[in-house]
Amino acid sequence: MTKLFKLSLITATMTMAAFNANAAVEIYEKDGMSFSADGLVNVFYSNSSIDSTNAAGMEEDRTQSRVRTGFLPSNIGFNFAKQLSDVKIGMRSSFWVSLSDSDNNRDASPADLGTGSLIDVRQFYATVSGSWGEVLLGKDFGLYNRANILGDELLLGFGQTSDFFGLVDGGNVSFGNIATGYTYPMPKAQMTYRTPEMNGFKLAVGIMDPNKTAGDSSEELPRFEAELMYNTSFNENSSMKAWVSGVAQTSEINDVEQNQSGIGYGVNVMFSGLSLTASGYSSKGLGHVAGLDHIVGVDTIESDGYLVQAAYTMDDNRFVLTYGESETTNAGNVEVVGIVGDAVHSNTGVAYFRTIVPGVTAVFEYNNTEVDATNSLIAEDNNTFSIGAVVTF
Repeated sequence: MTKLFKLSLITATMTMAAFNANAAVEIYEKDGMSFSADGLVNVFYSNSSIDSTNAAGMEEDRTQSRVRTGFLPSNIGFNFAKQLSDVKIGMRSSFWVSLSDSDNNRDASPADLGTGSLIDVRQFYATVSGSWGEVLLGKDFGLYNRANILGDELLLGFGQTSDFFGLVDGGNVSFGNIATGYTYPMPKAQMTYRTPEMNGFKLAVGIMDPNKTAGDSSEELPRFEAELMYNTSFNENSSMKAWVSGVAQTSEINDVEQNQSGIGYGVNVMFSGLSLTASGYSSKGLGHVAGLDHIVGVDTIESDGYLVQAAYTMDDNRFVLTYGESETTNAGNVEVVGIVGDAVHSNTGVAYFRTIVPGVTAVFEYNNTEVDATNSLIAEDNNTFSIGAVVTF
């Protein structure tokens, strides 16, 4: 569960650059060189009513109120760029914290209580780009399912807080639709090449530090990930974006080869204020929470998920309907994040976003999260109401 807490802190940091790029403050720009900063702070009041059944078949019902971080952790980022003839050099680093670090879990050790803030760095990379494309060197988020999470309409909101994952009392962020429609693209040391856009298409391919299946496992090759994006506009008020991504890695432990692979996909269509999104993924040998970061090492484990959303924007108002579901088929009955056997995780949500002034957004949200793991006798029905604010610059 500790790994899940750490995961929840870093869930959507890769989206912050996308959110804050347009709002970045230019600190210096002269002679082809620029330096800028961007930031985000959010905080939510949430109330969760949980009806659950544990692995012993016992019912456990409770209600919990929190004041905490939403799906995006608070952060500050710094960007540098320098034009050298026909080559551009860039760098980005981002530092982010959890606001949910107070004395909220009496079962924690004394060292885990108080205001630790969990300051962390998950983006620290350089880019070299030109007419031939771009090379990224350093630590950034993975390509597999990257566009799925970037396309989530709840990125500025709250999303699911399954008590099964320890998210209600967790000291970090909520989960959005992680494990209820997509897996999280964990940040990794990587070397990634992106092509220039060609007729709306843009391809990214990367070699990344592999995930260990065990302390003594052998990975002869790095992990390979790729993403193909397509963007087009029909007119001034309508556009379409589609994508497909993939991942592959092989490990060997005790002379047994274990293969992990996955594919993600999706499409978004926007016209006259209406946004419709459908995305999904399918994987083998991977977990349903963070993909390769929770390798379980057997080919008998398969995970599939999908997310469908509709959003309508009218002036300063945005309304969102969402449903996501992930299903894990575990023919080998190996324990995966506390579950033995098959499991279904789903989240149904409705949200309202109101722009108060540019850079300040109020959020009102309701999510119903359900877990059904009949082989383990585990079940959960979680109703969460949340209200919060997001401030960006």
